[in-house]
Amino acid sequence: MLEMLMVVAIIGIIMAIVTPQFSKIKENQVLKTASADVFSSINKAYSQTLASLNSSQYGVHFQSDKVIIFKGTSYVVNNANNETISIIAPATISSSLSLIAGGTVVSDLYFSRLSGVPNAIGTITVSTTSYSKIITILATGAFSIN
Repeated sequence: MLEMLMVVAIIGIIMAIVTPQFSKIKENQVLKTASADVFSSINKAYSQTLASLNSSQYGVHFQSDKVIIFKGTSYVVNNANNETISIIAPATISSSLSLIAGGTVVSDLYFSRLSGVPNAIGTITVSTTSYSKIITILATGAFSIN
């Protein structure tokens, strides 16, 4: 009986140590997936604009729980051409975007049709309670993720 109690106690200690680590691993994976979704949405809008798909420009509208790829230079709610990509909780897009267009903070990013130059530059932060990733938009149209 004593041996059985020892085994149960050891298993309990191991579970108490391992369980929080699994939670952190899952949270980190959710962040990686969410930031990759945001990054690929920006890349898709950029690529479609440079390809002049349907002779149009494309952009990305950012909300805390989703990104929306839109056609044109302004986001229109419920437009049939919009493509919505949801962000998995607990990851969110920062409510204080640092995208600057003409000295004003904006929540939409779109690209010039022939050059690929963005209308705004700055950063987009995707975060969870413990981790964050920053996507940087440069004036040349290049973008990167840390």
